[in-house]
Amino acid sequence: MEQIYTIPVNEAFDAASEGNSRGCPFCMLAEKLENNEIDLILGASMMEPDIRIKTNEQGFCRHHFDMMFSGKNRLGLGLILESHLDEQKKHFSKNGLISKPGESEIRTVSRLNENCYVCSKIEYHFSKMLETAVLLWEKDPEFRKKTSRQPYFCLPHYKRFLETASSYLSKKMFKEFYNAVEETENGYFDALREDVSWFCKKFDYRYNDEPWKNSKDAVERAIAFLCGRVQTKK
Repeated sequence: MEQIYTIPVNEAFDAASEGNSRGCPFCMLAEKLENNEIDLILGASMMEPDIRIKTNEQGFCRHHFDMMFSGKNRLGLGLILESHLDEQKKHFSKNGLISKPGESEIRTVSRLNENCYVCSKIEYHFSKMLETAVLLWEKDPEFRKKTSRQPYFCLPHYKRFLETASSYLSKKMFKEFYNAVEETENGYFDALREDVSWFCKKFDYRYNDEPWKNSKDAVERAIAFLCGRVQTKK
């Protein structure tokens, strides 16, 4: 069941499978979306009027400002900031006859804190990829096998995978889906807890001569499992 829109999902599930040990496939998809959006906004999309209107209104979260700042196009970022600041200045000190002083600024800053152009673009495409993954699981036996070969799904994306499947699958099929992904998730959960516990024990002198087993990177893996590598909004 290979279509153009299914290729990124299939590729991520292949790359993240147990044999390749790349972690959560949805984190891989989110990372790719994030990097693509950063490249676009500092490149081909930067001077497009309709996109500049959106970036002027929405702005960016601190994380994505930092990513853009770390890139090579400082002038491009400067131009984006120039027009964004001009747009936001219009909303300062705009108190009307029935507005209290400061209300306009409070609304403006609150809106900026809740919006990010890159986050919104990632979320739009990522939600479609979740739907595609569920559709593939429903229709494609080979994709079910790929899903069962995943090492784990990070908890934020596991939640969203379940939510999306619950919305699109019949009750009977969702139960089958849940049983399949829950087995993968709980298996990794238990193994990870053991690795973190062993990591902690290795700091006790009584375990000096014991091998590290699979625990040396247990802390990093636990954080990736709990939080994901790229946060999506929902």
